[in-house]
Amino acid sequence: MPVKIRLQRHGKKDAAYFHVVVADGRAPRDGKFIEKLGVYDPNTNPATIDINFDKILDWVMKGAQPTDTCRAILSYKGIMFKKHLLEGVRKGALTEEQMETKFKKWLEEKEGKINSKKDNVASIGNKKESDRLKAETTKKDSKAAKIAAKVAETPVAEVKETPIEPSVDTAESTDTPT
Repeated sequence: MPVKIRLQRHGKKDAAYFHVVVADGRAPRDGKFIEKLGVYDPNTNPATIDINFDKILDWVMKGAQPTDTCRAILSYKGIMFKKHLLEGVRKGALTEEQMETKFKKWLEEKEGKINSKKDNVASIGNKKESDRLKAETTKKDSKAAKIAAKVAETPVAEVKETPIEPSVDTAESTDTPT
């Protein structure tokens, strides 16, 4: 039974999110699975990946094969690198301490890259918002100037005052005996 780590699609059309699952390779994409390992949401920038690191590492070490997309996700989170380091420890090329220091260093660099991307996306969004507001205020000011110029160039016509006569209600003024 070939075991695969793959994505299971959920969500609406054009707003899909995925569960990362371990499933039999013969099972349908959204069908029966062995275990749910996490969630992947590509709709955010950067994509939201919430996975159980230890469980996925355990499955990968047991021989579960990730699909191409899942392999990219696992590489992004460092699971494939950790597997590579653990294989080195098993073969005697590294010690546990060396492996841990290399992995921690890699994680810190990766977190720095992710945070810089989040900050960059936020700053671009703020810049677009401020540019939009500036354009809107200049447009509003130009419209106000045009209206003021138009009002200033048209002469004001004299208004005649007409006296308002009080209206008499006919229903109240007629005295009808009952």
